[in-house]
Amino acid sequence: MAPTERECRLILEKVKQTGRIAGVCHVLRYSPYFRELKEIVNKGLLGDIISIQHMEPIEQIHMSHSYVRGKWRSSQTATPIVLAKSCHDTDIIRWLVNSQVKDVHCFGNLKWFTTKNAPEGSTERCTDNCKAEPTCAYSALQIYLRDKKRLYVFDMPDDRDYWDDYILSQLKTTDYGRCVYRMDNDQPDHLTVNLLFRNGATAAFSMEAHVSYEGRRTRIMGSAGDIYGNMENFTMTNFKTRKQTTWKMKTDAHGGGDHRLIKDWLQAIYQQDGSLLSSSIEVSVESHLVALAAEKSRLTRSIEEIILPESESPKPE
Repeated sequence: MAPTERECRLILEKVKQTGRIAGVCHVLRYSPYFRELKEIVNKGLLGDIISIQHMEPIEQIHMSHSYVRGKWRSSQTATPIVLAKSCHDTDIIRWLVNSQVKDVHCFGNLKWFTTKNAPEGSTERCTDNCKAEPTCAYSALQIYLRDKKRLYVFDMPDDRDYWDDYILSQLKTTDYGRCVYRMDNDQPDHLTVNLLFRNGATAAFSMEAHVSYEGRRTRIMGSAGDIYGNMENFTMTNFKTRKQTTWKMKTDAHGGGDHRLIKDWLQAIYQQDGSLLSSSIEVSVESHLVALAAEKSRLTRSIEEIILPESESPKPE
């Protein structure tokens, strides 16, 4: 919605003043995986939700690309990574628990992508005859030039014959060619967030950069059963019968939710009915406040309480 609490609340206020339809692309709500989890929770198949463990594995090259070299590397000029990357996760956890968050606590820091971890013989740029480049997991020459990955950040020429020369010129002049250990980044590369909900449930969320894979991991613990899954499949166990049920689906971008989100948005506008959107603007504000509170907690080592005025309190989903 916006990078600050004040701006988020201003958007909410303007929506209420104008009666316009506003939605945030919390696309995970539209993925088949989380839709199925939500249906199971709503049907009571797990009983009361006691706690949730949820992890977002950013994947280490994605982290270096977006939050070390990229435009989101600074929490001051962009926004805290827990908001930029993980407001989707605070939203999806809140959606599953179906209760307002009361307290937020967070630990995390920038442990690896710092100058003290720069390999011996490394240089300011991977193109500066860096002695560490051939063995570096974050070599810009390997990622962009040899593997041709994440080239959407460059205005690539139509003629592929010129690609190598063009990519090399970009690596010599843009931030994407700089050493990941010598950047002006401040985003934490790992953090954990603990949530206490007003209905007594708890959740533990972990955002991890130093992993070789992507795709959220989720564990839901209920009074009558539990679930563990990884965006492509999950297994539910009934405590009484010990019966296990497994769900599997291969999905496309964002867990298969993109097209469903656009469909609901178009229907909401066509019918002038904001209730057709999965997430109301009030709930989207709450998920942002939770992420911002997590950042404050991380920096000040505090427990932050989420206070929503009665007029902003969302209805149960």
